[in-house]
Amino acid sequence: MKSIYFTPGPSQLYPTVPNYFQKGLKGDIGSLSHRSSQFQEIYQSLTQGLQKLLNIPSDYHVFIVGSGTEAMERAVQNCVEKYSFHFINGSFSKRFYTTAQELGKKPASYEVPFGESFQFQEVVIPKQTELICFTHNETSTGVMIPVKEISAVAKKYPDMLIAVDIVSSAPYVDLAYQLLDVVFFSVQKGFGAPAGLGIMIVSPRAMKKAEKLVKKGISTGSYHGFLSLLKFATKFQTPETPPVLEMYVLDKVIEDMLETGIKKIRKETEEKAKLLYSFLDGSDFFAALVKEPPYRSQTVIVADVTKAKGDVGKILADKGLIVGSGYGETKKTHIRIANFPAHSIGDIKKLIRELKKI
Repeated sequence: MKSIYFTPGPSQLYPTVPNYFQKGLKGDIGSLSHRSSQFQEIYQSLTQGLQKLLNIPSDYHVFIVGSGTEAMERAVQNCVEKYSFHFINGSFSKRFYTTAQELGKKPASYEVPFGESFQFQEVVIPKQTELICFTHNETSTGVMIPVKEISAVAKKYPDMLIAVDIVSSAPYVDLAYQLLDVVFFSVQKGFGAPAGLGIMIVSPRAMKKAEKLVKKGISTGSYHGFLSLLKFATKFQTPETPPVLEMYVLDKVIEDMLETGIKKIRKETEEKAKLLYSFLDGSDFFAALVKEPPYRSQTVIVADVTKAKGDVGKILADKGLIVGSGYGETKKTHIRIANFPAHSIGDIKKLIRELKKI
């Protein structure tokens, strides 16, 4: 029995990924030098495809790093001399904040209880803030910040840089990139690839800030500082040897998504999420953690299973349906269900049928 992975990352592989790995291996893609013209073609195609898929401005840069977690560190190092501000409503937004602390910065925050949304009208961001940090889709709780709220904050504080973690909402989320400065994700969720790559989308404003910090003698990272990344990215190269084969596969997945169309991907994501939330709202044994529809994630649906009979995760796993457990202290009381492009409507309906039997 072949399993379907609804885990929120790593998650179900995009359907064409195994075939692309086979093609890449046969074509010796994994043996290519990261200084070769063939590699440059892969990186260039990946960059241009991503810009088209997500509607990224042409003067923004696409950098390759190791993970979404690394991207948090690079964002803080390159955009903050002293002060960042963080919206915290779960474990991953908290990690962004603690990263700034660990780097010796002086972060401030607005924090709400686990699973709740923000009342942005109540927030006053300190004047000295250099970088405002959002986690668009909190993977630990299934709370999604409406894009219009992020844009409103960016417009209200035009002199501050804006960083947005879209690790578990890309490629679904439709951002106004021209208002943002650092956006990042990793590939093992919405892009359906094995873990090992982080993607950073960086504005010219953020690059200027990194330059200022370097001139002041402040460390912005070593080989993965923005200036080093840009030096090589202009030649469609990376400072170090990256996972070339995985970049090749990601490029091919992006091509597939462009062929499908981002509008269709977003529409299907919302249709699948609606099926899941409709089931949860009508169930006597399951309940959506996030009650307010505007703040419900479309890509990571978190359900309270305390009323369900038996170990829900194990029961589903025995049917070949692998869901994520709750995060941290909610490991046994919640399940997390990924809803990425690799999950078909049929997959979601099959999951719901089995949940109804529990």
